[in-house]
This record gives sequence, structure tokens and C-alpha cells, in this order.
Amino acid sequence: MIEIGIKTIGFFIAVFSFSMLINSPKKYLIWAGISGAVAGFIYMICMEAGWNAVISSFWSALAAGLISHIFARALKAPVTIFLIGGILPTVPGNGIYQIMNYVLQNDRSMASFYLTQTLEIAGAIALAIFLMDTLFKVVRKGEWKQDSLRYIQKEERKEEEKW
Repeated sequence: MIEIGIKTIGFFIAVFSFSMLINSPKKYLIWAGISGAVAGFIYMICMEAGWNAVISSFWSALAAGLISHIFARALKAPVTIFLIGGILPTVPGNGIYQIMNYVLQNDRSMASFYLTQTLEIAGAIALAIFLMDTLFKVVRKGEWKQDSLRYIQKEERKEEEKW
């Protein structure tokens, strides 16, 4: 369990640093790091439970989508600021590396195995993000509407459109 805690701290530091690298606003860096740490923690728990990488990535991306939408609404910021960092721990970078490694070694069976697994993980991440976006669009009360980089009340938006 200590190992999972240390890895979760590592996920936080990695996502925090990556968010700095892509020039996220400074006031959201910690929140993006938390999003990545939560997603990485969920991924590690699922892997420890014996689930395969595809299912673990799905649940991790689902958690990243949930926390990203919560942070976006609470902090009145775009979802992508938190979502990009949130899915970072589940991106199948090792699978992509293994594909190229086995292609260069001319081992087609292992290359196709990792290609299939990488595509499954990418599909699971995309499906989880889509499901969470759809859920939030269905459940949304309608009081707030995102307008570019800020949230405004619908009445305020109607007044802006009149001018």
C-alpha cells in the first residue's frame, strides 16, 4: 500500500510538471495534479485488484473525467485543463514503445499484440471521456453555460447577445 501511495505522489508531480510544460494557468496547476493523482491512484488500485490494463484504464479515465468536470464547474474553468492531466497516467505510452521495439526486432506477433492492446486502451479512454461528458450534459441543471473560458448565467448571456 505504501508503494501505491508513493506512485500516487509521483503521478501528482508528473501531471503538475506536465501542466506547467503545456502552459496551463498557474492557479489550476495543483488541481490538474490532483486530477492526475486520483486517476493514477484508481489505475493502480484496479491493477492491484487483478484487472487487466484496458479495464483499469477505463475506470481511471472515468474517474479523471468525473473529477475534471467537478473541478471545471467549481473553479469555473474549461474541463480540458484538468482532463488532459487526468488521463495522462493512463495513456498507453509503454504499449506504443513496445510496438516499435517489436517492429524493429521483426517480431510481428508481439507487435500485433501490443498494437491491439494499445488500441483497446485508447478506445477505453475515449469511451470513458465520452460517457462522462454525456452524463454531465444530461444531468446539468442549466443555470450555468460555458462561454469560452468562463461560465456565465443564461440570462446574462441573453443580454450579451442582444447587444
